[in-house]
Amino acid sequence: MATVVLLLVALIGFLALGMIRAPLWGWAAAVGVFTLLATGGSFDHLTWIAWLPFVALAMLSIPSVRRSLIIAPVFAQIRKILPKVSDTEAQALEAGTVGFDAELFSGTPDWDKLQSIPPIELSAEEQAFLDGPTEELCRLISDWQIRHDLHEVPDNIWNFVKKHGFLGMLISKEHGGLGFSPQAQSLILGKIASRSPDVVTIVMVPNSLGPGELIEKYGTDEQKHYYLPRLAKGEEVPCFSLTGPTSGSDAATMRDIGHVTRGTYQGKDTLGIRLSWDKRYITLGPNATLVGLAFRLFDKDNLLGKGEDIGITLALIPADHPGVNIGRRHLPSGAAFPNGPNWGNDVFIPIDWVIGGEAMAGNGWRMLMECLSAGRAISLPSSATAGAKMMLRVTSAYGRIRKQFGLPVSRMEGVEEPLVRIIEAAYVNEAARAMTASMVSRGEKPSVISALMKYQTTEKMRRAVNDAMDIHGGRGICDGPANYLQSAYQMVPVGITVEGANILTRTLITFAQGALRSHPYLYKEVQAAQDADKKRGLNAFENAFNNHIAFSLSNATGGFVHNLTGGAFVKAPATALRMSHWYRQLGRASRSFAFVADLTVALLGGGLKTKQKITGRMADALSELYMLSATLKRYDDDGRPAGDEQIVELAAKNALYRFQEAISGVIDNFPVGWARPLMRIVVFPLGRRFKPASDVLGHLVARHVLQPGEVRDRLTRHIFVSKDVNDPTGILEVTLEKVIAAEPVEKKLEKAIREGIVRRYHGIDWFADAQAKGVITAAEADQLREVEQLVARVVAVDHFDPAEVKPHYVTLGHNVRGAESLAAE
Repeated sequence: MATVVLLLVALIGFLALGMIRAPLWGWAAAVGVFTLLATGGSFDHLTWIAWLPFVALAMLSIPSVRRSLIIAPVFAQIRKILPKVSDTEAQALEAGTVGFDAELFSGTPDWDKLQSIPPIELSAEEQAFLDGPTEELCRLISDWQIRHDLHEVPDNIWNFVKKHGFLGMLISKEHGGLGFSPQAQSLILGKIASRSPDVVTIVMVPNSLGPGELIEKYGTDEQKHYYLPRLAKGEEVPCFSLTGPTSGSDAATMRDIGHVTRGTYQGKDTLGIRLSWDKRYITLGPNATLVGLAFRLFDKDNLLGKGEDIGITLALIPADHPGVNIGRRHLPSGAAFPNGPNWGNDVFIPIDWVIGGEAMAGNGWRMLMECLSAGRAISLPSSATAGAKMMLRVTSAYGRIRKQFGLPVSRMEGVEEPLVRIIEAAYVNEAARAMTASMVSRGEKPSVISALMKYQTTEKMRRAVNDAMDIHGGRGICDGPANYLQSAYQMVPVGITVEGANILTRTLITFAQGALRSHPYLYKEVQAAQDADKKRGLNAFENAFNNHIAFSLSNATGGFVHNLTGGAFVKAPATALRMSHWYRQLGRASRSFAFVADLTVALLGGGLKTKQKITGRMADALSELYMLSATLKRYDDDGRPAGDEQIVELAAKNALYRFQEAISGVIDNFPVGWARPLMRIVVFPLGRRFKPASDVLGHLVARHVLQPGEVRDRLTRHIFVSKDVNDPTGILEVTLEKVIAAEPVEKKLEKAIREGIVRRYHGIDWFADAQAKGVITAAEADQLREVEQLVARVVAVDHFDPAEVKPHYVTLGHNVRGAESLAAE
């Protein structure tokens, strides 16, 4: 019995040492005490072996011994086998900042850091712009006219956004822009997106990665003073040309090149660049007056004094500059926003057209990565979030209005299930959008978070749109002026594809780069190992390596303890109140993630890039932790409304279940055999315990959105909501209120119909019949007639004369590329 107690105490003690990241001498002391108790203090020919672990740990506690026996050999081996981080990889890794993602990678999230992120905050000027010009722009938009009649964003919309400064939201007031915060930009873009994906695109691009932001951050004073006011007023329409036929996500392989040379510009001998490029998929390209261009720059004569291969460089070129060719239109998913190719061959530009001037030549990749870190966190997450909220708004109304089998379709369990998924997507996307935009507003450039936000929000939107289409049935698939789903359905693949296709963002960026960027010690070890100064590198490596070992032991022991105890000992914020349980489960999951992530990177090393199923699942796991963190924060920021508690519970259960399945997928498919059982013992000592939200909870959540009220409005806040019966979405709002108001009267009529007192067939005025038989009053009959007419309009679909839907091509004077070039492209 005493032996069992001793072993149990030793186990608890060693687990505690691991969790608190005890130094090596602490482990030596603990092992010494345990050995002393186990051997009774004897040291003879039978017991001396038991003291070897203590002796070894005691020796390794001496820094010089540890360095010579372990650290120096490991350092030498890593220097030998570690593949060199390329310049583009290094710039991508060093771009942006690390935010709350580092807390999740640490395994012990600091909830104070989460709660310190400000809630949604707009200045009076920003709020007025959201309520004024943005609302007015939404009312001006005719989605059907843009998508079908014109297949173009009309001039009145272009003129409105230029007049009110929509194209210069991120440009500072100093340079003539609105100087709005990222949070304001996100909400403004979202409201426009809820009305028209095409219109939001023409506003989004100038306010995302493009010439405006690049000039604002890196341009010369002359470039800022000339271009920024013009861009802010819409006098210049910018595009940014990065993607080419051979360089999509792999921009480092771009074949667009420039050579530093001397040439003639405006009659003068000028130092400049002779460029040849071929770009495609360029949004706003067909309408652009100013082309931002990314290319590789070479200087064989070393005219700039930077060597021959200068690197990726960015330049500004007027679209009417000789040799610049603006191509015809692409039709991304048949959308109406302008998108197309541009190219040039042997085009000479002055060196002053490089963004930032001569000094910034070769710094283009770093500039792009730093801007993308922030831009990718704002633009698409805002529109994807608005899309999910709009799907919730219209589908909850339609599902309550539309009846089949004598009841609203939203009350059928088969329909309720996808409706609940839309609710979850809308709530979680908005939570993450707001938190991420707030981070960017306070100066962060969260590179890892921006990547997971892009792919997670757009994927949730894709599911929400598909679910909305399923619930609407034939009403959703028949296009026409009354169809409010088609534009979203059409544009979903565009959001999935642009700013880094989701497949690659998930499998190559979020975790593969995130592990290096957000891990507390890993990148420090890599940098130390690649330091040209071997002595300095060894010193840096020793510090990082010692901390890394303690970190790994802490997560292994902490993960085991927390998973064994169900997270009972995880710290939760004092203010969490009813959400304490979910904070503890989130902290518990973070420990498991940190342990598996650490082991994954350590064992797969440089081969991590090729194990994209593993990295994709790890990205999913990290995403669930981040989105759940944002969900819990939103609940607090919103004042913990009672109507949202069940939504948060549903989202938390589903997030933790998806996290569990992602981690399970990693462990089950981990390529290093011996590591799989170790991972299972730490992460699932009692099996896979998380379960998705129950049907009962989903039913309770669905009830919140099936009638007008505070919860439905809060879930769909910051989108355009019309109450105009002549608007495709406005009639939904009006009809929903009247259907609910008429429900008691309708029940009386339905009872009479079931009893055969009143017959309901075409050609019979059943309302008059019911009135005549005393079932309903005259006022109630009028009420039901109005409701029936409104419902008929809600469920109606458009139909056309065949001649109307035949294409009518109009020849326009576009710059048309030669047949051979088009065929080659």
